[in-house]
Amino acid sequence: MKGACLCGSVSIVAPDNTQMGACHCSMCRRWGSGPMLTVHCGPTVQIDGATHVTVYRSSDWAQRAFCSKCGTHLYYRLIPANEYILSVGLFQDGAAFEFQEQIFIDRKPSSYAFSNQTENLTEAEVFAKFAPG
Repeated sequence: MKGACLCGSVSIVAPDNTQMGACHCSMCRRWGSGPMLTVHCGPTVQIDGATHVTVYRSSDWAQRAFCSKCGTHLYYRLIPANEYILSVGLFQDGAAFEFQEQIFIDRKPSSYAFSNQTENLTEAEVFAKFAPG
């Protein structure tokens, strides 16, 4: 998959993955004013234009990154696993994603809802599944 930020200063090449998810945690909602729509891409991600990438360490185990020129959200990265979780919006050309999973479903505000049938994980289930060691 090939994607880019809004201004084109940062481009990303990632392994093909059509499974999309949504995160409803408070950090994602504060960062983007709504759920973060994502695609998990593992550690094999090529980022060009790295001089325009600003990285913010949002917790002991994760970083969030955005383009310093246009502000486009680029990724959430799990540091221990070096796993990139990319913003779906980066991939505009021919990407046909399937909405598979919602995490932090118990943190989702009542002001919106998706009609898709997805796997739904609570905060406790997310930490049990992904927390390091």
